[in-house]
Amino acid sequence: MEKKFFTILAIVLVVAILSGCVQPDDTGGTTGTGQENGGINMSEVVETGNSIAVEYKGTLQDGTQFDASEGRAPLEFTAGTGQMIKGFDAAVIGMTLNEEKTITLQPSEAYGETDPSKIVEVPKANIGDANNLKVGMSVTNSQGINGVVKEIRDNVIVIDFNHQLAGKPLTFWIKVVKIDK
Repeated sequence: MEKKFFTILAIVLVVAILSGCVQPDDTGGTTGTGQENGGINMSEVVETGNSIAVEYKGTLQDGTQFDASEGRAPLEFTAGTGQMIKGFDAAVIGMTLNEEKTITLQPSEAYGETDPSKIVEVPKANIGDANNLKVGMSVTNSQGINGVVKEIRDNVIVIDFNHQLAGKPLTFWIKVVKIDK
């Protein structure tokens, strides 16, 4: 008798617990509690192919800011399609409208490692205004690729044609401000 009582009690408890896990929907059926996606409206979640806008700030490890949307329109792009650096693109997928996050990207997720073959020595004789160049100045080669003067020697100028952020870990603060499905 006692065993039967506890069995019935257990069944009643299970039914009571389960009945609280569903609620009627507009069609008269039942739906989950809305917690399957953490209660998030999926139309407000960034998915690959969505046109989105973000506010952002990019900094180096020492805190130096190299870029930001502050003072201008938010950055708009199509998420997950390679329009942005790999790590930034991946970081926005799954974010919700008005969500903010801070990420740190390794060089492989951003502008890549520094490529020694892109650091070249150019004879001064090949540069028309070689005497006007100074270390740190930006220059553009005949193919339209930008570089930075790294060193000036007697007869050569050393120019680095790597992206200025190559080889550096980058930290971004990101806020999603628009999602168009």
